[in-house]
Amino acid sequence: VAGLGNYGLWGTRHNVGMEVLDQLARQLAVAEGWRMDKRCCADVALATAHGVELVLLKPRRFMNLNGLSVASAAEIYNLGPEDIYLVHDDLDKALGKVAIKLGGSARGHNGVQSCISALHSSEMTRLRIGIGRP
Repeated sequence: VAGLGNYGLWGTRHNVGMEVLDQLARQLAVAEGWRMDKRCCADVALATAHGVELVLLKPRRFMNLNGLSVASAAEIYNLGPEDIYLVHDDLDKALGKVAIKLGGSARGHNGVQSCISALHSSEMTRLRIGIGRP
């Protein structure tokens, strides 16, 4: 599960993907388990939910390069695009509205496009979180 955003720019609308991962880590009681993994240039926490092992990932790169971290982590943890969930902001959705999408185009989202390019696939499931337009 990868939270897309701009690492270090906390509190901005475009970082909602990383903020959701922080909340998920708290709910799964692994919030203290985040560690920097230089192999994929990301913060990583491992968790288990309903018997499923999860890799939580917060790339330490700018949004338009998030895919490099996601692809590296996929290789390290032996995951295919179909195993990856992207959590990201969506300007076209009203603030707070959410939608799940399987595959398809990036719809203009630079972080998603970076993941599609780096993984050579658009098969990732996406949790799109509405942030509305300014």
